[in-house]
This record gives sequence, structure tokens and C-alpha cells, in this order.
Amino acid sequence: MHFSKSLTLLAALTSSALARHGHSARHEGHLRRQDTGSTVTLTTTNTVYVCPCDSSTSTSLVSISTPIPATTSTSTVALTSSTSTSTSISTSTSTSSSTSTEISTSTTVSSTSTAAASTTSSGASADWSSVPSSGEYCTTGFGGVTNSSGSGDTYVGNVGSPYGTNIQEVSASEASSYKYVVEFQGSNTEDWKVVIWNKIGPDGKMDGWYGNACHSFTIAAGATKYYAFDTDSQGGWTASKGSIPLNEYGSYASTWGEFDFGSTANDGWSGFDVSAIQAQNAGLTVQGMKICSVLSDGTCSSITEDAETVDNAYTAALADEGGLGGNLVAGAVRLAVTLDYSS
Repeated sequence: MHFSKSLTLLAALTSSALARHGHSARHEGHLRRQDTGSTVTLTTTNTVYVCPCDSSTSTSLVSISTPIPATTSTSTVALTSSTSTSTSISTSTSTSSSTSTEISTSTTVSSTSTAAASTTSSGASADWSSVPSSGEYCTTGFGGVTNSSGSGDTYVGNVGSPYGTNIQEVSASEASSYKYVVEFQGSNTEDWKVVIWNKIGPDGKMDGWYGNACHSFTIAAGATKYYAFDTDSQGGWTASKGSIPLNEYGSYASTWGEFDFGSTANDGWSGFDVSAIQAQNAGLTVQGMKICSVLSDGTCSSITEDAETVDNAYTAALADEGGLGGNLVAGAVRLAVTLDYSS
């Protein structure tokens, strides 16, 4: 998949380099060989998050960051108050060289202030696809942010610290408070298993889809679940009846949905697609899946069961194509995913 902004999006695996590395992957619409023996170093920005997800209180956010001597990490403190009184918060951070930095600030919040994560003064909108009119987004529940590194095929984004905390399930009422949200719509007839992974696995290798899902759940027939993703997250999900099939190399081998949310390397652009490459290369069942951008121009990417109908999506025959799927300008993203999709 190749975006007009050159987004670094994980794409489905091909088989052209199996003899060399046991697997390979197509990335940004280009074939690449990858060695799961090589690792990347993940560094963490320590962040304290206080966010207005509680619709019963009014909230204002103030964020202050400062470099800490003798270390590469930074500390960010988000200040929040639900009253009209002044609130002062002081944070002190010490490094191994015994140098410390102290942040002290005071903020007064009016009792009539509007919640930053809400489109109305009464709290988060019931419509999961709405966005906060304030432009402020909730980060409650996410872990620390890992720093990005590399470029192109080897780009490493945010995988959360602890690992996998860049992705979380949220309620329908909370969903609109977050910046990058996916709605999973279950099959109409059966329970389906879903797994979600980061491109970079927990050991720093580019092997997140080799059984290293950081979230796994069953969605009941006709049910809906919502997941929020932190900025600069790349990876995918796959779904199937029963268990998730694997190919001979241990990779998830059912139909994939792929995502890149708020890429730091590409000015905050996002992207997505549906891919049957893994399932087809393994000679396994192609499940139906459809992903649509609810915002923007409503772009969709879809494949029906056994790839009978393919629309703006990847198959094994299209593995070397670029530009398929959705290419989204910087800003909030709302993706509606239909599992067991049939046209």
C-alpha cells in the first residue's frame, strides 16, 4: 500500500523471500525482505495523562513539558480541575546525576467550562463517530508513548509502554472522546474471534502478526465493540469463526485489516486497507471484511468471502500494487469495520 503522503503502513505478507528469511512482507506497496532476528530499540516518553472522559464533570487541560538533564526522556503533566478554584500541581523528576527539574503551575477553571473530550457541555456524544468540537482528545487508559525511529520499511512508531497499551477497548459512550477509533461490527450469525497487533512485536522485532497480538476478544453475533488507538500506531487485526488460522510460519492467515494512525513521520496522516494476501498464499479461507472511513470522503476497502468481490483491497494477485485502501489527511479517524462482510 502506498499513500500519497508515503505513509508507513504495515501490509500483508508475500511469499517471494520465504527461502531466505522464512517470510517477507509488502510494505508501502513495495516488496521488502525482513529479518526477524534484527531488533529495534524502543524508547519511552514518560507521560502523565489526566483526561476528561467523565462526562459528569467539566474539564480544562493544560500540558507542560520540559527537557530533563542527562536523559533522553521527557515528562509531561496534564493538569485538570472540575471546580472554579485554583489548583496547583508540582512535579519533581530526578536523574541519575542527581540533577532535578521541578514544574509548578497553577490554573483556574471556570465551573462553566466545556469538557475537552465532548461535543456538548453535557459530556461525550452518544454518537461514536462524532469528534470533540474543542479539538481536544482523550488519552485516558493509554500507557506511555514509545518514541518513533527509522524510516520507510523499518519505521517504528508507538507500541505503548507497557507494550500494547497504545490500543484499548472503550465504551460506545466514550469512543467519540478519542482521536482514532475503530468500530467492530460482528457477524450477523455467529460469534467471531478477533485479534489486534502492533507492527513491531513485544521483543522489538517486526513480527507483531506472528502470534503476538496485544488484544484478543470474541465478538458475539450482532454485537459491536469499540477500540481506541493512540497516535502513531501501526499494525493490523484479523477475524475468523472459531480460532484464528495460522500459516506454516506462524503468521495470522485470515483476512486482515491494516491501520496506520497519525503517523509522526508523515505529518499525522492515517491509512487503512483490507488484505487477503496472507489467507490466499496459505491456501486458506478468505473471510469477508469491509472497512469504511466514517469521516472524510467515506472511502471503503472490502473483500467478500472467498474474494468473490474485491473493492479497493489487496489480494495475492495485487500484492505489488500501491495506493489501495484509504489515505486520510491528518485529524481524527473513525473506521467502521464489518466482519463476515457480504455484498
